[in-house]
Amino acid sequence: MQVIIKDRIFNHIPPAMIAIVLAFWAFAPKSLLENPWTFTVVSPLIIIVVLLLEFVHERHAGWRMNRQEFFTDLFYVVLSATVISWFTELLAEDPLKAAKASLGITTQWAKQLPWLAQVALVIFLIEFGQYWMHRLMHNWTPFWLTHAPHHHITQLNAAKGAVGNPVELFLISLSVVALFDLEVTAIFAAINTMGVISVFAHANVRSDPPKWYSFFFTTIRHHSLHHSTDYESTRCNFGNSLILLDRVFGTYREGESVIVGQDDRKRLSIWEQTMFPLQPMIDAYKARRDKRLSGGGDEATAA
Repeated sequence: MQVIIKDRIFNHIPPAMIAIVLAFWAFAPKSLLENPWTFTVVSPLIIIVVLLLEFVHERHAGWRMNRQEFFTDLFYVVLSATVISWFTELLAEDPLKAAKASLGITTQWAKQLPWLAQVALVIFLIEFGQYWMHRLMHNWTPFWLTHAPHHHITQLNAAKGAVGNPVELFLISLSVVALFDLEVTAIFAAINTMGVISVFAHANVRSDPPKWYSFFFTTIRHHSLHHSTDYESTRCNFGNSLILLDRVFGTYREGESVIVGQDDRKRLSIWEQTMFPLQPMIDAYKARRDKRLSGGGDEATAA
């Protein structure tokens, strides 16, 4: 009976956390909302809370967090929040804002929308772009090489959504939100809402949210299937937070996978993940070099 009650409670934690995030950004004191450190604190706090939940009600013992996984995940969370965020702002958001200003584009209509509608708009804009970028990564080799390291993870945990090749992390962060005039709190609320969904979609938490939630939002069941060891099985459930897009565009698949990882589940180091897109060229160069050296050796032997 206690297990059933515990399961029911955990099944409702994801939607409850979304409600808490929305309530915070809608009703928190103005001084707190305008503090530049608030968003910086809230985002990792979501990961920390879900990570702690893994120790309370884990989904699979094989995904249990260990020291190596923790520090690897921590590295990528910090990388995403600093270097990747900086490059995204410098190379994408700032140029979009400049182009918007120079062309005289105005979207004041967006700022006149109800606050929750603004949050929904931001979620849709980001997720729509991420869905197609993610799908492209699974269907075109140059992009797959940047994304494949993310599929070499051999267990799922709360921070695993941040793990991947830096080029992929940059590409998947791109969006057109900078072109819209919106309340800053609505943007932060949207990003944190997607953060809650995405973190739970990667987390080792025994939580199966209500059907209405899993119809719209990505869950660990959807995303674990996307991380299957069989590559063909990974070409589904591309939605990072909105599984609804997979339902609309025909890439939704039902199911769940306990064993995750690609290439015989070879776990990559941080260096290997970083160099992965260049590995085919490195291997080709080494092959040519070895062939040349081997040929030279044969000629010397023959002489």
